[in-house]
Amino acid sequence: MIPAVIVGLVAWSYAIYVLWRAKLTFFKFLVGSVGMFVLLMLLLQPILTAPLSKAVAAVTGLIGEWTGAFYSYYQYSLVFIRHGADSISLYVDYECSGIIEIFAFSSLLWFFPLYSIVEKLVVNIIGIIWIFLSNIIRMTSICLLVYFFGNDIFFFAHAIFGRIIFYTLSIILFFYVFTRAQIMKQRVGKFRYGDATA
Repeated sequence: MIPAVIVGLVAWSYAIYVLWRAKLTFFKFLVGSVGMFVLLMLLLQPILTAPLSKAVAAVTGLIGEWTGAFYSYYQYSLVFIRHGADSISLYVDYECSGIIEIFAFSSLLWFFPLYSIVEKLVVNIIGIIWIFLSNIIRMTSICLLVYFFGNDIFFFAHAIFGRIIFYTLSIILFFYVFTRAQIMKQRVGKFRYGDATA
């Protein structure tokens, strides 16, 4: 495993260097961001998933205790929801932790050509916090729906409603960081409306 990762890292770094020398910006962005995502998933995902899952469960549990609707066993990455005589436990695994979205955002950002190093660092921190809070909102929405409407709504709450909320907030983040920045920093040229001497 480790030798393969080292070989991949060297090959990826060399490919980025070649694309940088050739001034192929798009391909450098593509190879760089995909390679960084794969490396992050291989190297950091096993280390960071458990702490992030516990953090998501803990913060969601704080909201649940405040509302009285649910509570968490954050040590086990569990959120416990009670509806009348029924109850359901929601396990925060690596897919629910937001680690994939955080790594995807970070990988795209660090090879996006429009920001300086300092700007990338600041935007990366803000983006990670945004994704984390978006995940908290998603988890809270799922828990509240189950609390008010029962276990029968769990599939809709988790698979549809929660994802709509999370990905809507993620799209907003990506729009402001990538699309809006591209538009704002794009040089189109000078425009002149009419002739001042006419």
